[in-house]
This record gives sequence, C-alpha cells and structure tokens, in this order.
Amino acid sequence: MALHLNHFYPYTSRHGKQPKPPLTSARPRPTKFQVRAASINARELIQSGAVRPIPPKEAAMAMSSEGFILLDIRPDWERDKARVAGSLHVPLFVKDMESSPVTLLKKWVHFGYVGLWTGQNFTTLNPDFLRQVEAEVPDKDAKLLVACGEGLRSIMAASKLYAGGFKNLGWLAGGFNRSADSDFPAVEGVRKIAIRNHRWCFLFLPSITHTVASRGQG
Repeated sequence: MALHLNHFYPYTSRHGKQPKPPLTSARPRPTKFQVRAASINARELIQSGAVRPIPPKEAAMAMSSEGFILLDIRPDWERDKARVAGSLHVPLFVKDMESSPVTLLKKWVHFGYVGLWTGQNFTTLNPDFLRQVEAEVPDKDAKLLVACGEGLRSIMAASKLYAGGFKNLGWLAGGFNRSADSDFPAVEGVRKIAIRNHRWCFLFLPSITHTVASRGQG
C-alpha cells in the first residue's frame, strides 16, 4: 500500500540524523491487469458498439448492401475445405513449426486431447496478422466483417484490428458453424462451410453470445 506524504514534515532526531524516508510500495500490477490493459476486451467492444455483431443470416446482405468485406481469419487447412467465394483470407493463427522440447510436449498433449479427435493442428498466433491485413486492405475506414468457425478467434482478430486502427468492424456472430446452407450461397471447397459437431473448444463463446443477445434486447 503506497503511503501518502502530503503531511510529512521532516525533523531532526536527537542524534542529529535525518530519518530515512518511508518506503512506498513499488509492486508491479498483477498480470491480469497488464493483459487487460494491453488488449481490448471483446465484450466491451460489442457492448460499446465499436464492433457490430452480424448474424450469419444477415451477412450476405451486409456485404451486398452495406459494403462489408468478408475477412476469413481461419487457418489454411480449415479454409481449404470450405470458404466463401471472394472473401479475403488472413489467418490469425498459423501452424506452429517450433521444435523445442517444451513445444513438442505441448504438441503431444494437444494431439491427445484435441488434434486426434478434430484434425486440428497445433497453432501459434500469427505475428504478422495486422500487417498482412493492412496489405490486403490499406484503407482503415473500410468495412470488414471478420469471420471464423465458431466466433471466438474472429472476435480476437477484431480486437487486434480495432487496436490497429480499423474502426468499421463487423463480427460474424457465432461463426460459420451457425450459418445455414442458404446464408452463404457461393461456397467453394469440398464440404459445407458449417460444421455442426465442433463444439469441443470454444468455452468462452456463450458469454460473448449472451452479450450480443442482451444488447439486441436493449
């Protein structure tokens, strides 16, 4: 606890020495506060209206009538299987090629708990994500509809884009997996774009979805 010295008056002790000034607390902020300060909270972006949630059934209209550009941030192996024709692609996560002992252990755990059942690769955050989006879309006033499979990665991407200066952002609420076959008629690839059985990972999505629903009722 920091001590306030507004009413501190120096005095001389009977030994003629000045007392040492009291120590103030210099403890660093807890990590969770540092993380929160460094990143923009997704729920706050939605509640404030900085990022507009757009349901899949309204996405085509937002693109055709309002000029939104669909930005697919899924990794290559997901997009290769199914994608919306004409959409931009910049992955938020890329395959982790690191081969250190710690990373190899993480990959082994990932394969046992996730990769074996879903076919997902072990990934790491794309360090060039913002720069790559800026190369594709130099105009930061452009309307971007950020999308992924379930919606969690895309709201993370939208937070990064907002912090990087993009202000006209939409978020595909719930992701492609909540879309109907008719929501995106121009789909390329070897399967449908919605995967109904991938509910194994995104444990934080319900809280964001609840925020969207509450905002819609308000």
